[in-house]
Amino acid sequence: MAVAAAAALLSTSACAPAEEEAVPPPGVAGSERELSFTVDGIEVFATLTLPADTSGPVPGALIVSGSGPTDRDGNADMRPDANTNLNFARLLAESGVASLRYDKLGSGETGLGGLDPDAPVDPDVFDAQMAAAYEALVGQSEVDPARTAVVGHSEGSLYALRAHILVDAAPALVLAAPVGDRYLDVLDRQLTEQVRAVEAAGQLTETEAVTMLSDARAGRAAVRGGREVPDDLTGVVGTLYSPQNTGFLARMDRMDPVELAAELPEDTPVLVLWGEADAQITGEEVDRLMTGLPEAERVDIPDADHIFRVYEDGPGATVLDAERPFAPQVAPALAEFVDTAW
Repeated sequence: MAVAAAAALLSTSACAPAEEEAVPPPGVAGSERELSFTVDGIEVFATLTLPADTSGPVPGALIVSGSGPTDRDGNADMRPDANTNLNFARLLAESGVASLRYDKLGSGETGLGGLDPDAPVDPDVFDAQMAAAYEALVGQSEVDPARTAVVGHSEGSLYALRAHILVDAAPALVLAAPVGDRYLDVLDRQLTEQVRAVEAAGQLTETEAVTMLSDARAGRAAVRGGREVPDDLTGVVGTLYSPQNTGFLARMDRMDPVELAAELPEDTPVLVLWGEADAQITGEEVDRLMTGLPEAERVDIPDADHIFRVYEDGPGATVLDAERPFAPQVAPALAEFVDTAW
């Protein structure tokens, strides 16, 4: 999960060598077709990816994006070349699995669908989008509705863990860089780390950093306690805990991922993927989630970041997403999982 408002604090950037080019994507392209479905009067646009030379119904997977206005390929303004969802779709196609990925509300071709951008976010709309997308997936003639999975990336893992509640099915789950702690606690940790990094870089004074973090704790306490958020919170903290966001934040924070995991239907196949260089989700948070998933398979991937691209922290290392390969260990882990999930 990314805190876009906090990330905006980081004014430093790095550039890859000019002679480098985009790395080839993983997996295979398969065949694709565009489709759409309607949720509460809003047309949601999506892409169905099929394995090449499909004959007869194949397993199908719904790919659910991470936080923020993230499009069907897994891209957002902050990371326009992440292609997380697209890369998972290609790996699934290589393993003989069809997939559907869609533009979340506020992103891609779907956009806001005519909604007021200043109005509070209705958290139910994201549940409704996910459920409608699943129905669109299993409604395709090439997909076997008895063999399905939900791939949830980051915040999307909270929707994957509730898939059996939101749809009339009990799909297998792939939880990629999953949330393992309560939502506001994860946001608070991320914000704290980013503020301290900016302070260490000399872009914030100690007083400014302390004020910002104090305001963040006040915002978290107000939302979690069901109280009105103070209207004088500092800068990006005020943006994060704005009236447009508080309903959504409160709804997400009520979900404890460990409790959701423990309530999964018995014998639900689950694969947990986490990159050891993930700066957004910590290993300790994934450890906590696993306490509710004692039978799940967990694969920790060395040198992979939050979007599962290879990350090297050193002078001259490539930093642009498009120029870093998708971690090669993901493919065999995913292939082995889908071979045994149904």
